[in-house]
Order: sequence, then C-alpha cells, then structure tokens
Amino acid sequence: MRAFITVIGRDKVGIIAAICTLLSAQNVNILDISQTLFQESFTMIMQVDMTQCAVPFEALAETLTELGDGMDLTIRIQREEIFNAMHRI
Repeated sequence: MRAFITVIGRDKVGIIAAICTLLSAQNVNILDISQTLFQESFTMIMQVDMTQCAVPFEALAETLTELGDGMDLTIRIQREEIFNAMHRI
C-alpha cells in the first residue's frame, strides 16, 4: 500500500530528519519527497510504501499527528487512492 504524507508549518531544523527517523523505525519506505520553503513556511509531500509497515495505518497516522503536535507542524497521511481522488481535476 502506498500513501502520501503532507507536512506544513514554520521552517526549523530537523523536520525532515524527525519524520524520516519515525518512518524508518516503522519500516516505511520513502519513495519520493518534494519540499519547498515559502518565506518562513515549510511544506513537504512524501510518497511512501507501507507494504512492510510494522503498525496499522491508523496507528502510524496517530504517531505522525503526535510528532507534528510536538514540533508545531501539521502532519497528515492519506492512502494513495484517496489522495489521488482529492487532487484529480
């Protein structure tokens, strides 16, 4: 199963490192990353492969939300089919 993770917040050191460390600990493979800065705002989209994920999707979503709360970021994960349906023109 593939999913998309979106991250939005104020730029600071360690955002990518913290998220990648969490994903690695759960055996989630990062397939692609796109990130940008607009003034002081940080945005990132990651496509990940959850085929070998150590925890259920809902548990990973909760853990990412908690990480985001602790870093003053909004971190969300969506299954690929839902993400694609929402962004279809």
